[in-house]
Amino acid sequence: MMRSLLDYRLLLPLALLLGFAPFYPEPHLVEKSRLLLNGDLHRPIDIFDLCWHAWPLALLGFRVGRDFGRRVARRTP
Repeated sequence: MMRSLLDYRLLLPLALLLGFAPFYPEPHLVEKSRLLLNGDLHRPIDIFDLCWHAWPLALLGFRVGRDFGRRVARRTP
């Protein structure tokens, strides 16, 4: 299960669709991040919503970092 969750064919569309939907008037994750930086994100449901929309991007970042680290480790003698 975890191996298929870390597959790029699943992660990229999931990160784009869940992370940025709805797209109009601005992506949801952008809106929630702006509210967080302004200090306007107070309700627990809004914080949960931010985490819900951010987890695919965090998982994609983990996967890219892991693959990059493995590639660098192979080159280092």
